Amino acid sequence: MDIIATTCRGKVRGRVRGGVATFLAIPYAAAPFGVHRFRAPAPVEAWEGVRDALEYGPIAPQRPYRPPLDQLIPEVDIAGEDCLHLNIWTPDVGGGPLPVIVWIHGGSLRNGSAAMPLYDGRAFARDGVVLVSINYRLGVEGFGVFTDAPDNRGLLDQIAALTWVKETIAAFGGDPARVTVCGESAGAVSIAALMTSPRAAGLFHRAILQSGPPQTVTRGQGAKTVRAMAKELRVPATAEEFAAVDRERLLDVQDAVVGRADPISGGPGFHIVVDDDVVPADPPLPSVDLLLGCNREEYRLWFVPGGAVDRISRLTLRLALLKFRIPGRVARLYRASRPGAKPGVILGEMATDLLLRGPLNRLADSRPARTFLYEFAWRSPILGLGACHALEIGFVFDNLRHGESLTGPDAPQPLADAMHRAWVDFATSGDPGWSAWDARRPVMVFDHPGTGTVLAPRQEELRAWL
Repeated sequence: MDIIATTCRGKVRGRVRGGVATFLAIPYAAAPFGVHRFRAPAPVEAWEGVRDALEYGPIAPQRPYRPPLDQLIPEVDIAGEDCLHLNIWTPDVGGGPLPVIVWIHGGSLRNGSAAMPLYDGRAFARDGVVLVSINYRLGVEGFGVFTDAPDNRGLLDQIAALTWVKETIAAFGGDPARVTVCGESAGAVSIAALMTSPRAAGLFHRAILQSGPPQTVTRGQGAKTVRAMAKELRVPATAEEFAAVDRERLLDVQDAVVGRADPISGGPGFHIVVDDDVVPADPPLPSVDLLLGCNREEYRLWFVPGGAVDRISRLTLRLALLKFRIPGRVARLYRASRPGAKPGVILGEMATDLLLRGPLNRLADSRPARTFLYEFAWRSPILGLGACHALEIGFVFDNLRHGESLTGPDAPQPLADAMHRAWVDFATSGDPGWSAWDARRPVMVFDHPGTGTVLAPRQEELRAWL
């Protein structure tokens, strides 16, 4: 059955199935092409009549992940210009008011889209939460640093989408006073910046960070990737010159410059930069309630499928310790607690704690507002991925069928029930079902069997980094 809702720019037609109404590809800003390219998001023009919102819309320009990640994280490819849009799943159009979750996808700020089947919000709507998923500009178009274009354009897109939600979500049964932003990886990094941005003040009330800590760089650091691309393109490093380059050529060069980088091993990439406008240099402590955490073996998504975990030798490990200035006592501690582990495993475990678990614990320690920590520990049998990066998403969305490339066909449904319920409860009441962070350092460990709270897990290793 079709259903019509009224937005601030015109009417849209969605579809109801199984008690859930779905509206797809509703524009929240003008297409970022032509005069709007490399600019801040512009308002979308109003339309006459009823606009169909029945199919997913175009994704932001990007290249797919390189093998073998392309098989583990399958993406969709929908061409078109109107990529600044959002999708909505709701059980109660025009009713409510119901809590809202706005999902911001990950992908190292250069991959991903709201059209991935894994992010289907039907289970949240089934359980009384309006789920909104958003697209935003990626790569050099969203996060390239230029002297003649605004910084953090992809983040400005997210703010525009959240503004749309505040102004319009009531028409879809959502409560604009109960909006939770939720994101994974680069989506979580984005939310960490949004929590301190004066531009985003009042647009959301709770936040969930999955496997992404606060992470910004200076404009000078952020501009390095654009300079490297400009060298390959043989053009000046300006937005005007980049806009004149054929988009396919631009994507090819972007992929050549940053395609092999990853959050654990490093390399050139795209970042949120401190610009003293969207992202302040001296941000205030965010006051929203916060749920955050990571997966126990994040590194395995990058280290295992391509065989890096086996290629890392003791010499490579020693060189990495020198490069990142990791004290020898830290490495000895990790070796002692993992007797017989390969050097690649030791390096990966240290990288996970250095880049994710440690910063997230420090963020929890610094906050005056209520904070809840989790760890996802269930180990996938696929390719030895273990409790790797992104594995938890299918459980959070209670959508294991579309997460099988990472989980395999026999992922435990009871674990999805528990994790999904915690996210629903946090969005609804601010309480996911375990004790808030305090001096005891409680962490909810999601595993199967055996989900439960653990106090200060592996704290000796975390302290070693101080």
